[in-house]
Amino acid sequence: MPTVNTPLGPAEAVPFPGRIIKVGDSDQETVKQIQHRLNALGCGPIAEDGVFDKAGTERAVKLFQARFPDVTGMPLVTDGQVGSLTWGALFGASTVPFNSVAPSALTKAAIEFARTQIGVMENPRGSNRGPEVDAYLRAVGLDPASGSFAWCVAFTHFCFKKAAENLGVTNPHIKTAGVLDHWNQAGKKAKVVRVTNAKAVGDPGLIKPGSLFIIDLGQGHGHSGMVIEVANGRLVTIEGNTNDNGSREGIGVFRRDARKVASISKGFIDYSAF
Repeated sequence: MPTVNTPLGPAEAVPFPGRIIKVGDSDQETVKQIQHRLNALGCGPIAEDGVFDKAGTERAVKLFQARFPDVTGMPLVTDGQVGSLTWGALFGASTVPFNSVAPSALTKAAIEFARTQIGVMENPRGSNRGPEVDAYLRAVGLDPASGSFAWCVAFTHFCFKKAAENLGVTNPHIKTAGVLDHWNQAGKKAKVVRVTNAKAVGDPGLIKPGSLFIIDLGQGHGHSGMVIEVANGRLVTIEGNTNDNGSREGIGVFRRDARKVASISKGFIDYSAF
């Protein structure tokens, strides 16, 4: 097997298997590769027997996660499980899916328009109003003067609306301003693909640029934005009604690169079949 250079030295270029490896995993060859790498990085000694046990391999994984960051320099979660972020840190960024190419003309155009909106701010800030924000809200049938409306989904709808107009096609994005309503309706619409949290965590390659992430924050609240790149278990996104910290009630349109795939509690909506 070829080797790759990583921040921690040369490693076998072992492709991410598309699922979280944890205690009790039955894939002995994959577990042996993890155990060998942990020993090589001084997180053992542990037996290289293909058994992912709590006392040996899980402890060594936690030690690795506590000592080393992911490939972007961000801290790893010390959970003893080998997901895409920990795998990339162990075996190198090139072994984990990277995707920055939109799969359809529509999703490509939606991303291109979303980029033009980065820097749009509410006016006044904190008001859920402003010329551009009002346009987003009106596009989903809301009168911005009649109340204060969260607008993250109105923003993604508007991006797809403009993209569809430029291409001369019908906008497939469901006409709603509700995050969870969008998720629920998408599950009933033909040709719309929903990638659940569990599937996305196991295989980040399922997340395509132009997909819309859906986070359920409880009590009917949520947050959404557009994925423009998937890199090493993290997402590069463009989000409306947010801020640098990723709030669901922010002040503008921001580009962010700090969301983990695992943090997207509901999943992703993919309109690339249109």
